[in-house]
Amino acid sequence: MNTLLRATSRRALASTSRRQVAPASTRWVSTLKDYKYTAKATATGAGRNGHVESEGLKFDLALPKEMGGTGKGQNPEQLFALGYAGCFLGAIQFQARQLGKEEQGEKAVVHAEVHIGPPSDRPGLGLAVDLTVEGVDDELLQAAHQTCPYSRAVSDSIAVNLKKA
Repeated sequence: MNTLLRATSRRALASTSRRQVAPASTRWVSTLKDYKYTAKATATGAGRNGHVESEGLKFDLALPKEMGGTGKGQNPEQLFALGYAGCFLGAIQFQARQLGKEEQGEKAVVHAEVHIGPPSDRPGLGLAVDLTVEGVDDELLQAAHQTCPYSRAVSDSIAVNLKKA
C-alpha cells in the first residue's frame, strides 16, 4: 500500500472513531488477474427476435408467447438459466471436493428458473432466479452459492432463491 493511501486510511479511521458514521453498503467488484478462458458471442438482427452465435452454438431468438412473441426460438433468459445451472453445478462439485463431500457433488442436480418482469423499485424489466438443488446438504448449498461466479455476479442486483429438492 503506498504511503499516501496509508496516511489517508489512517485519517479516515481516526475520524470515524470520533463520530457516528452511517453504515454503507459494500459492493465488491471482482477483477481478474489472469484470464483462464474467454467466451465470445455475437448478436445480430432484431434483438430478442434476432440471432446469437458463440463458438459453434447458434440460436434463433424469439420473444416468448408470454411476452407477446411467437415463442419459436430461444430467449436470453433460457440461455442464462442454462449457464447458471451448469456453473452452479460446477461450484457444488468444487466445494464438495473441498469439504470432503464428493458423493454429494457427484449426485447433485441443479434446476434453474429465470423469471423476467417489471421490478418493484425502478422502470424497465428485471430478473429473479430460483435454484432448486437435489442431493446436497445446507452447508454444501451455501458454500456453492458463495463460490459460483454467476451467484457472485448477480448478488447485488438479482434476487436468487435457493432451495433443496
